[in-house]
Amino acid sequence: MRIVAIIQARVGSSRLPGKVLQLIGSKTMLELVVDRTRAIEGIAEVVVATSESAQDDSIAAICERNGISLWRGSEQDVLDRYYQAAVEYKADAVLRITSDCPLIDPEVCSRLVAAFKSSNADYASNNNPPSFPHGLDAEVMTFNALKKAHEKSGKSHQREHVTYYMIENPKEFETVFISCDQNLSHLRVTVDQLEDLNLVRQIVDRLGPDLKLQDIQKLACDEPELFKQNLNAAHIYHEKVKADLSSSFDVKGGCS
Repeated sequence: MRIVAIIQARVGSSRLPGKVLQLIGSKTMLELVVDRTRAIEGIAEVVVATSESAQDDSIAAICERNGISLWRGSEQDVLDRYYQAAVEYKADAVLRITSDCPLIDPEVCSRLVAAFKSSNADYASNNNPPSFPHGLDAEVMTFNALKKAHEKSGKSHQREHVTYYMIENPKEFETVFISCDQNLSHLRVTVDQLEDLNLVRQIVDRLGPDLKLQDIQKLACDEPELFKQNLNAAHIYHEKVKADLSSSFDVKGGCS
């Protein structure tokens, strides 16, 4: 089975424009994501899928400079962008990675890919329900499942978020999920706003660009205040989660 990792990326983020071009350590966020994705076992090729918009020419330039495979498609219809990239690169299955997750863990993703292959599932993910830190999310789907979603998705959110049709119609797909040994879903290491970027930079400064999930978990236990700095910026967090984090961080973080 030829599994192609497709990383969606564009410059025009509404909350933090140009975030994929920001430096984390010595590399741009996009380059860091690509490096970490390339370390995932079972992947035949890594492709960056960006838009045809002129503002994303900078992404294309990074890919050309670093020998990274590239596909350019619709800016808003990300599902079509994924589908066309999968066709172009002859994928039997697709690992979906987003470029705002610079700490994506190769070992976690390798485990997800292995579970996907051994189960003969149509779709696999590691975030239903969430248990890994937000920012280590990944999904795998067969080309046929992606094609079906591409043909049947008629709602705007399904076109924008790629896998929503699969998630919203579970009876149509054989699915498998993996979970973290401990619930670390309270940790936020994705990059959506400036506070997130600052946190990820500090994590990489302390742990280096090859850090693993276990390193993040230990750092959260050793320096819990570090991980509280982006809570107010995390618009997807519920107030109850933020209250739990503030009052019992060590318990929820699994620190010993």
